[in-house]
Amino acid sequence: MTYEREKSDRDVVPEKSPNNDARAPAEAMEGRSLTKGNSRERNAPRTQSRTSTPSALDRVRQAATKDRKQRFTALLHHVYDVERLRLSYRSLKRDAAAGIDGETWQHYGEALEANLRDLSERLRRGAYRAKPVRRAFIPKSDGRQRPLGVPTLEDKIVQRATVDVLNAIYEKDFLGYSYGFRPGRSQHDALDALALGTWARRVNWVLDADIRSFFDTMKHEWIVKFIEHRVADERVVRLIQKWLSAGVLEDGIRTRSEEGAVQGGSISPLLANVYLHYVFDLWTQRWRSQPGRGDMIVVRYADDFVVGFERERDARAFLTELRERFAKFGLELHPDKTRIFEFGRHAANNRARRGEEKPETFDFLGFTHICAKSRAGRFMVRRQTMKKRLRAKLSEVKTELRRRITQPIPEQGEYLRAVLTGHARYYGVPGNGAALQSFRAQLSWLWGRTLRRRGNRHVFAWKRLWPHVRRFLPAPRICHPWPSQRLGVTTQGKSRMR
Repeated sequence: MTYEREKSDRDVVPEKSPNNDARAPAEAMEGRSLTKGNSRERNAPRTQSRTSTPSALDRVRQAATKDRKQRFTALLHHVYDVERLRLSYRSLKRDAAAGIDGETWQHYGEALEANLRDLSERLRRGAYRAKPVRRAFIPKSDGRQRPLGVPTLEDKIVQRATVDVLNAIYEKDFLGYSYGFRPGRSQHDALDALALGTWARRVNWVLDADIRSFFDTMKHEWIVKFIEHRVADERVVRLIQKWLSAGVLEDGIRTRSEEGAVQGGSISPLLANVYLHYVFDLWTQRWRSQPGRGDMIVVRYADDFVVGFERERDARAFLTELRERFAKFGLELHPDKTRIFEFGRHAANNRARRGEEKPETFDFLGFTHICAKSRAGRFMVRRQTMKKRLRAKLSEVKTELRRRITQPIPEQGEYLRAVLTGHARYYGVPGNGAALQSFRAQLSWLWGRTLRRRGNRHVFAWKRLWPHVRRFLPAPRICHPWPSQRLGVTTQGKSRMR
């Protein structure tokens, strides 16, 4: 039975509410915004009865909210809807790299309506075929290369449309401490939740974990099983299987595997979240609800997660059982990047009492997290730009300035202004002002060295450079509020860490 038969347009579905049982509150269930691809979707105009007719995906959301175990048997018609395919096409980056067929966004758009109608018809009658992705590599901050896959344009369109439809279901299932690749949630939301949770909860020990080659080790068999928990439309499941089995084309050789989801397409982040929702999130929720567990916070962004504990024995037991849990689903924690250490409001005093050094720090989403105190002497988590990220960015700027060495000074200045502005927009959090100023100073030094080399001079007077620095490299500002301010407005008192 499809959800259309089970619900009428007059049904009113109650909002999600927190679990108020006797034990510690479980996952708070705040309302979430529409997916990015559906932001322009609106309900139909009011009828004579003065009620609004829900849109197609609104009815999916309502059905998913009402019954958490319902399996949806009719979803493909939402995917091949021409209007949804058009929205998916427009949401793609216009200058993105082309796949193996060489089709670009601009060329496809020259006959957009005809192309979309043809694509919709092929999806409807099952004639759509996924093509292999083109292998590409991007540099990582540690100097290694991260493998990516570049799907064809039509695969990108269909994947984007499929994600929009599936998000209408899974955004009602995903837990509050999952942040990666979700509409209405960002890296800074995860950072705020971690900083505020460590301050507000009884966190004394931290598990900083990393899953080894997560996107390359997800089992296709388990991906399909997890999707089928909610999706009974075999045509949508076959679509996902086509993308998983399409393979990778590198140097003219096509390779396929029974595990892994190639990063680069729209579908991979959603599949990763579904995988970890069943393997990690739900299991963690059950684990901490057992009697005798101390206070605990969880923040996960894609395959990176940090867990805070009140007691060390809980942290050790959690890590042991987590390794066993992951092994059942083909996952493994990286031995060199997974550790348990003392961290929290009492960590500095406890370690000083034992004659040990300052508490260890940990990295998460580009920031190094440090146990510190405010000017008033209160505990706080200070977040500073990771040195590895800072060095990698400066190296990238150095290379680019060498390429731009013959450009006029204003053009070089505009490039550096864009670099500084983008850096400050991400790393401009309270307490990180010194690192921002250091980044600006090093950009100025690199610029001065470039101008000196261009003029074949041993000395480029600072007084000649300073006017250009003041014009193009203004002092960076803190762009983000304190975690308690932003997170309090976002959640309205409901926890995203539990």
